[in-house]
Order: sequence, then C-alpha cells, then structure tokens
Amino acid sequence: MRMKNSLWRLRLATVLGAMAVFALNGAGSVSAQNPDTIPAEASAARTKAILQQMLGALGGTNYLNVHDSECVGRLAQFGPFTGELGADAPFHEFRMPPDKLRREVGKKQNIIDVYNGNQGWSIDKGGVEDGNAVAIASFQAGLKMSFDVLIRSRLAESGMYFHYGGDDVVDLRQVDWVQLEDTDGHMYRIAVEKSTHLPVRFVITTRNPRTNEPTEDITRYSNWHAQDGVATPFQVSRERDGKRVSQIFYESCKYNSGVTADFFTRAALEKRWADMGHKSK
Repeated sequence: MRMKNSLWRLRLATVLGAMAVFALNGAGSVSAQNPDTIPAEASAARTKAILQQMLGALGGTNYLNVHDSECVGRLAQFGPFTGELGADAPFHEFRMPPDKLRREVGKKQNIIDVYNGNQGWSIDKGGVEDGNAVAIASFQAGLKMSFDVLIRSRLAESGMYFHYGGDDVVDLRQVDWVQLEDTDGHMYRIAVEKSTHLPVRFVITTRNPRTNEPTEDITRYSNWHAQDGVATPFQVSRERDGKRVSQIFYESCKYNSGVTADFFTRAALEKRWADMGHKSK
C-alpha cells in the first residue's frame, strides 16, 4: 500500500484504540473502604452494579442495539517519539459493530481505509489496494479489547474477573474505578463518574509475551452529548505508555442511519474510485 509516513501513522492510530461506558448504585459506607478488603463476591457484585448503571447512562438498549454509526470530526495524530503533532485532518467515519470500519480522511475525503473483520482495503492516489497486513492485524487485535466490544459482548464471557477498584478523583471528576481481567491476562480499568455514570477513562494493560513488560493504553472521554438516544463523547484522546497517540474531536454523530454491510467492501471502494473519475485497475 503506497502512503506517506504521516498517513501511515494516522492509519495505525485509527486501529489502536476504541470507545464506551457504565456506573453504580448505593455507594454507602463501602466507598470509604479499602477496596482490597471487600470480599470477592461483594466486590464483583458492586462492579457489575456500576457497569449496569453505566450502561443505562450510555443509552441502555439504544446503546446495545446500535446497528451502525456515522460521525464527522477532526483527527489529530502525534509522533511516537517526539510527541509532536504529525497529522491533523477532517474525517468522515462509518462503523458497523462488531468489526466494520470505514474512515474517509481529508477535505475531499479521498483517502479512505476500510476494515471488515480480517480484511481491509484502501483508496489512495494509486487507487484501490489491499490493506496493509500489519494494520489489519492491529485492527483485529484492538477489536476484542475495545471498550464497545467489552461492554456489549464480553461481560458474560466465561472466566471474566470483576473487581471494585475504589473511588478516586480523575480529570477533576469524582469516579469509581472498576476492574476486569480476561482469561488472556488482559486487565481493563474503567473510571466511571459518580454523578453522570459515564466513563471518564478506560485503561488497558497487556504484557509483551516475550519480555513480559507491561503496555498501558489509556483512552480519555469528555464532552458528552446525546445523539439519537446514545451518549457520545465528542472528545476522545488516546495515549500509550504515557505518550500521546491521537485526539479526536467529533462534530456530530448519527446512529442507525441505514448503512449496510455492502458499504464496507472492496466493491464499494471500487465504485467510489470510479465516481471520482478514475478507471479501475
């Protein structure tokens, strides 16, 4: 796939992360208690209650039953070593849970990446091309650990561990931390604001299988708006091991607008290429 370094980093930033939410009822005397002293069953029950409140704040059945989404905004990507701004562009993004994404970047929206499960394609100056294998693999790996997939599909997963992490102040908001760990040893921590029951921060901790060194991916959510009955953060920023990766500013989002699975195919990109006045290869 032919692309400049800045565009390549921008596309990698697209697949590194993901989004979502949850909260709690009946804090009472437990909130001042050391969370590590709470019996395991009580800790798990409290965590699940917080998650159910968070789900309600996200939109409940509206959130769970999202068929597709369409959002517009700006995406900024930062250099992995210097932390300097490397790319900043408007984008138009379409998603169909659980595994379809189409992002059109640029003023003319003529740079397009599509991910559809274990497949992917792109439109760049050279036309429609098969997606980069590394980017597709990163997209797949990120899907399972994304906030939306975790909340929508994985809470009932066999072997999932739930633990209450205590209360805290995060980004000037009073929150409850909830912690989940899957059978692969991946740890997920969500800071849920007490007053709104919306997520403030989502932290994923994984370990390099060769070195056992931890990697920490943090997603921060803010500026929430109700869009078609679904709570949507209009500002999402991501960092890895303390270094900024990307920052997204959404302008608007629509849900269940009728996007079909055919929109996330190579054939759809070939049609777009033709509509742009080019002949297919």
